[in-house]
Amino acid sequence: MAKAKSKPRSPFTGLWDIVSMSEWDEDYINEEVQAFIEIKDNGTGNFKFGYVSGYMDWQPTTRDGKPAVEWSWEGGDGADGTPLTGRGWAKLEGDELQGMIFIHLGDESGFVAKRAKAQKRTKRK
Repeated sequence: MAKAKSKPRSPFTGLWDIVSMSEWDEDYINEEVQAFIEIKDNGTGNFKFGYVSGYMDWQPTTRDGKPAVEWSWEGGDGADGTPLTGRGWAKLEGDELQGMIFIHLGDESGFVAKRAKAQKRTKRK
């Protein structure tokens, strides 16, 4: 029986620390945990910044002629329990992941992320 070819790993997969956002300052984005975006090999992922968290469904694409990912997401605002949905995209610029996160009928923000050194996220005390 022939062995199935494995898909090459996407350069986007892995855990990324969000280091800046255009809409919110560093104190807010890291309020509960180090802000992050995680892109998994199986086409899913998640993110958290401030009190906002989301579960993503991503697809590879191109943006400005460069490899990119786009996603839809659902989640919520943990501060008041408001359910949220939205979309986003990201592309690689050198060693950074740069993109946008959109909250449906709400805010939007650019973000810059760098590969995380730690693989686990815990609440800040």
